[in-house]
Amino acid sequence: MKSANGRPRFRPILRTCRLIWTAARGQTIAWTIILVVLGVLPVATVIWIRLLVDSLVAGLRAGVSWTAMRPAAEYAGLVFGTALLIELAQSALEWTRTSQAELIQDYISACIHRKSVEVDMAFYESPDYYDTLYRARDDANTRPALLLEHLGSVVQNSITVVLLTLLVARYSPWLILVMIFSVAPAFFVVAHFNWLQHKWWIETTTERRWLQYYDQKFTTSAAAAEMRLFRLGPVFEQAFSGLRKSLREQRLRLVLRQSASRMGAALAGLAVVGLALAWMGWHTFHGSTTLGDLTLFYQAIAGGQGLMRGITSSLTQVYGNSLFLGEFFAFLDLKPEVRDPRRAMPRPRDLQEGIAFQNVTFHYPGSERVALKDFNLAIPAGRIVALVGPNGAGKSTLIKLLCRFYDPQVGRITLDGVDIRQFSLADLRASLSVLFQTPVAYDASVRDNIAVGDFAAAANGSGVEAAARAAGAHEMISLLPRGYQTLLGKSFAEGTDLSGGEWQRIAMARAFLRKSPVILLDEPTSFMDSWAELEWFDRLRKLANSRTTLMITHRFTIAMRADWIEVMKDGVIVESGTHDMLIRRDGFYAQSWRDQIEASRTATPAAV
Repeated sequence: MKSANGRPRFRPILRTCRLIWTAARGQTIAWTIILVVLGVLPVATVIWIRLLVDSLVAGLRAGVSWTAMRPAAEYAGLVFGTALLIELAQSALEWTRTSQAELIQDYISACIHRKSVEVDMAFYESPDYYDTLYRARDDANTRPALLLEHLGSVVQNSITVVLLTLLVARYSPWLILVMIFSVAPAFFVVAHFNWLQHKWWIETTTERRWLQYYDQKFTTSAAAAEMRLFRLGPVFEQAFSGLRKSLREQRLRLVLRQSASRMGAALAGLAVVGLALAWMGWHTFHGSTTLGDLTLFYQAIAGGQGLMRGITSSLTQVYGNSLFLGEFFAFLDLKPEVRDPRRAMPRPRDLQEGIAFQNVTFHYPGSERVALKDFNLAIPAGRIVALVGPNGAGKSTLIKLLCRFYDPQVGRITLDGVDIRQFSLADLRASLSVLFQTPVAYDASVRDNIAVGDFAAAANGSGVEAAARAAGAHEMISLLPRGYQTLLGKSFAEGTDLSGGEWQRIAMARAFLRKSPVILLDEPTSFMDSWAELEWFDRLRKLANSRTTLMITHRFTIAMRADWIEVMKDGVIVESGTHDMLIRRDGFYAQSWRDQIEASRTATPAAV
């Protein structure tokens, strides 16, 4: 049996049970014991009440005296004591379930976090991945707790119903069928509509993601300025409300159909129970059963039907939650294509030959546009190589491939002649110090923002400051309210925001902290003024020393100071040489150099 998305319907229930057991084994054992106790105690109450009624009738017939009424008092005490035990067990169950749910939530969050950093970068290029992630993250933290609650209700109520059924069966075996048929219609109605609701939930994933997108535009600082400047509020509100109206109407139509069907099923169940009670009343009237028997029967039938309805509702909730959790497990089942080799080779501590791209052809997943085609490039060890070219030429793609965020479809990339796919991912990435084109600004202290580059190196107190000095960030940090302990970002109280250039220096310090043999820099001076970038390059040359450095830049004033320049266009290298060599060649680089210099000379100075 399969669900709306083609996966087995009940497999997620088994996987969820294993997840619960793994996350909170001790609490689950205690939870099960308490449920069994709570399943038995209500049946004991019904028996005590039957005996209490019969003993009251017998005592009244014998005359009101302590001796005659003593059995009734004892049974009343048992009823009271059982009720007290139920309350204590309920309190213990609440604490146990809360503890269990907290552990499960922590475990699930850890699973999502681990999988999020395990999957290929290619997944982030796919709308299907975002749909899967949205469905997994949207309900994963609440669904297991709900499934657990309803599963516990099924276990507890089933124990009670089985015992009550055995009590009722002593009057007539066919009464067992009465209890079953009184709730069967409701079970099928709820199960069917749970399936329809899950189907609707799957089909509207994209629409609900659009709602989240519109909502974030109202509530995030990144869009706040343009939302006001371009008066986008009404535009986004109209799009949001239109989608909400459509989804709301679909949901309400589904609920209306469910309510009508459930009402019909409930009336059928009440008719069956009414006939059973009439049958028992007829026997009591003719003296074949006692008043206590009638009381027990009424409590068993009425209570049993209520419990069966509860079991039915809980089962359908278990089933419904399992359908939603199927999406969570589908997310956990995603398998990365970029993986460690079976037998990893040790990475080179220092490059002797350098980096080489050999006949590399690559296109991003889901895109037909070729980013690199038969691409070849050699970066000699210990040299600073600048890579220049227009936007879209494929420059940043080289860094992503070197980091093995992706693997090329054709060709190979080597370090000292060894295919980088022969190294473990951890070793390969530990060999690289990287400054990405858009570095991440973390809401953390300055020291922690730099330390994420290499926590081991940051453990040495002087390592962070040395990296900051190398990146030209130390003086700026010294002027902050608490120096290296200053909280950066404006999301939290007492946070300090930085300019784009200052954030870039922090990110460069993060990259420089890692003492790796290869340095990869993507537009490292894009936020710097011309005075600062020249000073920065002098520090870079001292820092690089004998390390192999690839620097992507649009600024020829920086590129000209590199040991070697590679000019890239349309996914291929079109020119190579030093600055002077390329100028003398009078090709693409020379023309771009003249255009950039001319633009700098004719630019109108800003008013002071």
